[in-house]
Amino acid sequence: MNEPEGLRFRRLNRPQIITDELQEPQYKGTSTYSGKVFRVILVTLGGCLILPLLVVFFLLESPIHPELLSLSEPPLMSGCYEPNFKLREAQRLFEDQLVGPESIANFGDLIYTGTADGKIVKIEGKSITVIARLGKPPCDGSREQEPSCGRPLGIRVGPNGTLFVADAYLGLFKVNPVTGEVTNLVSAGQMVGGRRLSFVNDLDVTQDGRKVYFTDSSSRWQRRDYLHLIMEATADGRVLEYDTETKEVTVLMENLRFANGIQLFPDEESVLVAETTMARIRRVHVSGLNKGGMDTFVDNLPGFPDNIRRSSSGGYWVAMSAVRPNPGFSMLDFLAQKPWIKKLIFKLFSQDVLMKFVPRYSLVIELQESGACMRSFHDPHGMVAAYVSEAHEHDGHLYLGSFRSPYLCKLDLSKV
Repeated sequence: MNEPEGLRFRRLNRPQIITDELQEPQYKGTSTYSGKVFRVILVTLGGCLILPLLVVFFLLESPIHPELLSLSEPPLMSGCYEPNFKLREAQRLFEDQLVGPESIANFGDLIYTGTADGKIVKIEGKSITVIARLGKPPCDGSREQEPSCGRPLGIRVGPNGTLFVADAYLGLFKVNPVTGEVTNLVSAGQMVGGRRLSFVNDLDVTQDGRKVYFTDSSSRWQRRDYLHLIMEATADGRVLEYDTETKEVTVLMENLRFANGIQLFPDEESVLVAETTMARIRRVHVSGLNKGGMDTFVDNLPGFPDNIRRSSSGGYWVAMSAVRPNPGFSMLDFLAQKPWIKKLIFKLFSQDVLMKFVPRYSLVIELQESGACMRSFHDPHGMVAAYVSEAHEHDGHLYLGSFRSPYLCKLDLSKV
């Protein structure tokens, strides 16, 4: 072997030091292949997630057609609205014996309320007696049976102890609390003012029993779809008058967004009406020189008002089962000007599922006759009193109704 050939041999067989730099080219093809596979898997998974959402968004019809809504920034939870735990001082009564006692009335020491399964009951001491049933059994309080069983909401005591009841599906009734005799005054479903009564809610009666004023929350949605009504912000709520002598039903005010609780003024020339979706209370003039007019009694409440009842101080109790925390986050305020998000939410979730995301915060406020706040009672998280719908004062106590809870609450006002 000559010298040039020996040099070539040594160069070809020179030992190599193995390093990461030398290894990288050996696996470059494999690394590129793995990256491509990962990207394909990622895109596929993304498509599997996004495609159904696109189908839901563009192809499925939303059950609601929400309107743009303008709400003021919620008031600060301070001063009269300062959070406390006073509602937790309440005592639960008849737990698991009463479901959804929405509204309460008393005649002497006898307490009356309606339940989710369509019954009107009398509470005397520690006993409960069923005095009437408005709908047709079987009734278990389920969503499916509500229209046939009925759902008593507002209840009042008229002259001579007669009960007047507003049933969401069946209309207005007069009930004899002694005999249990039931008389239908106004049938829900009938056409009044060119629109059907679909969600009869609350009522009040003049002292002489001649006039019954009541709310019809919507002509589009029924009570079992109340969350649809709130989220859609439909302006089809009305205030109506029933004349017990002429049997005539008259529309007094319309275009309200979820007309809810109603309460006569002491002079009986106007009524207060909770406009729930707008978080305010309106004053509708039902007689006198201003008949047919309407103004705002109190605006921008810290929650969404339900029933309104007189207080012993000459003011009004207002119950709220959902609040607009400030500081904090209010979902309904956030969604007010985002109708497309509302539509998407209702495409994806049922009302029952959505209710699980609504914070349980009970609030009762007492307003002066002028509408100014006097005091407020709270139960953050609804630990004792949940889903409050009404605060009815009797004999130094506040009886708290609920549209959903399986009990009644009683609060001793001397302790708060």
